[in-house]
Amino acid sequence: MKVEIFSQPYNPWEWVQSYQDEQAQLEHDFGATLVFVGTMRDFNQGDNVESMFLEHYPGMTEKNLEKIINHAMSEWNLIDVCIAHRVGDVFPGDSIVCVAVWSSHRKQAYEASRMIMETLKSTAPFWKKEKLEQQSRWVEKNTKGF
Repeated sequence: MKVEIFSQPYNPWEWVQSYQDEQAQLEHDFGATLVFVGTMRDFNQGDNVESMFLEHYPGMTEKNLEKIINHAMSEWNLIDVCIAHRVGDVFPGDSIVCVAVWSSHRKQAYEASRMIMETLKSTAPFWKKEKLEQQSRWVEKNTKGF
């Protein structure tokens, strides 16, 4: 399990590959790897968004994400999970979140990944402030994925 918060842009594909290469238990045991990468859009609520500032509560945020991973691992037969998330200034096209799930079979990977993302979006302590053309606004709620 790994949770990492990035304050600068990162390459989610390299991050996942590097993690997988370092983990002995991932050498041959998995039959499925599911990777979800969420990127910043340039629109929200009908407005153009120039950038976004993501805040978090260090320590609390990581513990919350670990709790989400532990819950997923107890519900499904998973081999490993990792989550990366950006904070700070983010621009359209930037990767914000990356969730990688390894399991023996694809069904568990799909189901667990979806639950992890939906729980992360609704409970993880991140706050988003969007910069529009002439104003800024805090994002009051996340989009519902179900």
